[in-house]
Amino acid sequence: MRIAAVIVAAGRGTRAGGDLPKQWQALNGRPIAAWTIDAFRASADVAQIVLVMHPDDIARDIVGLDRDGLTCVTGGATRDASVACGLAALDPTEITHVMIHDVARPCISQPLISDLVQALHTHDAVAPGVAVTDALWIADGSTVTGVQDRSALVRAQTPQCFALPLIQAAHAQANRETPAADDVELARAAGHRVHIIAGDEDNIKVTTPPDFARAQTILKTRQTQGHSSMDIRLGNGYDVHRFGTGDHVILCGVKIPFSRGLQGHSDADVGMHAVTDAIYGALGDGDIGQHFPPSDPQWKGAASEIFLRHAVARATERGFRISNADCTLVCEFPKIGPHAIEMKQEMARLMGLEADRISVKATTSEQLGFTGRGEGIASIATVTLVKP
Repeated sequence: MRIAAVIVAAGRGTRAGGDLPKQWQALNGRPIAAWTIDAFRASADVAQIVLVMHPDDIARDIVGLDRDGLTCVTGGATRDASVACGLAALDPTEITHVMIHDVARPCISQPLISDLVQALHTHDAVAPGVAVTDALWIADGSTVTGVQDRSALVRAQTPQCFALPLIQAAHAQANRETPAADDVELARAAGHRVHIIAGDEDNIKVTTPPDFARAQTILKTRQTQGHSSMDIRLGNGYDVHRFGTGDHVILCGVKIPFSRGLQGHSDADVGMHAVTDAIYGALGDGDIGQHFPPSDPQWKGAASEIFLRHAVARATERGFRISNADCTLVCEFPKIGPHAIEMKQEMARLMGLEADRISVKATTSEQLGFTGRGEGIASIATVTLVKP
């Protein structure tokens, strides 16, 4: 799953007052849009960010807006049209899912983004919502004329998240003469069910001047707290396998023709074993031998990806995401360089990460020790786990 964020920032936001559209007005010294964009930049799950801008804004220099890594496109006359412009900028061969977010919600949190990503694994359309707790009146001017049942009402938030083909098709068949309130409305009009997850009371939409003060308070509180509530863990892994008879070795999931093979109870993938143990180590969760004992015959010759997938699942179950993995193979031969990119890609696939979060490199031991004598291969790995 590769996710893009489409941030809609083409409106003029006149209700907020001020000389600038609200997305470019300062909030704790930075434009609202900068806070919103950085929230998605901070997520390891977001592979691309598309910023949809007003034609008057896209070419001008906006103080405090860092466009590095952004795909900036011109929006349309309505929110529907602007979202459609953002969706059109996505390559469906590269992106599978999209999070559509209002730029005026700068207090979007990492836990909410992570919860939405998890929900996308089992639902094609997901959105955050907050239950209505206040009593609702029906009014005629300043007079109460009735009471509205609130039991089935939910306050809608963004980002609203979809499988990319689903929401592209919904926009393609939308009636542009009567713009929808949001993308959930378009998805439902196209016949799709939208799953609701719990939203966040702090994920407010800055619309009027008083909203600025509340958003400033939320963001200042987070800055003061910093990352004190974030759980960041490092784990190290080390593994060794000796050479024996064979015609290939498997390293980081890649089969490499060679005059000898590596000996082990499983397929002896020394690189994958080190990364797996690094994940277990960061979790304080033992090692491969404890989870998959070599005394158990069912693991004889087993593919090491079984072990790696298990470790990744253990991390996910405990609320961690893998930020990056760094693996060093220590050997005189075979040569690792020609296969390093394929190894990165395979490890990224198995771990559900982008390839640029995986490092696979090699070094020799200058003909010293067992690796220097060509008796086997060693591997060292470090993995970072993060829980927001």
